[in-house]
Amino acid sequence: QVQVVESGGGLVQAGGSLTLPCAASGRTFSDFAMAWFRQIPGKEREFVAAISRSGGSTDYVDHLKGRFTVSRDDAKNTVYLRMNSLKPEDTAVYYCAARLTASRISTRRSSFDYDYWGQGTQVTVSS
Repeated sequence: QVQVVESGGGLVQAGGSLTLPCAASGRTFSDFAMAWFRQIPGKEREFVAAISRSGGSTDYVDHLKGRFTVSRDDAKNTVYLRMNSLKPEDTAVYYCAARLTASRISTRRSSFDYDYWGQGTQVTVSS
């Protein structure tokens, strides 16, 4: 059974940084392309970043590009979301998602493409 577990959320001041790890288990981690989504209260879940199975391809929503970085460490079965220069509007529940795919280079932005989800981790940015 595949499990996806995020951690690392919390309260941070505006301008600060935070790294969210996400561990996936139950299957060979390198079989998964991974992604991060977030849900701001009152809004739909939105795509944040994705990384391919190989780690060589990444994709970001335009308005977060340059502040957020996605990476993976297959030896640790973990994907990371590094968030810099955080703003109060980044306050959200952040979700990690895993997608089984034969492609080592593809990324996807649609939540419908992802097979497994974590429970979410709350990030609160204070002004």
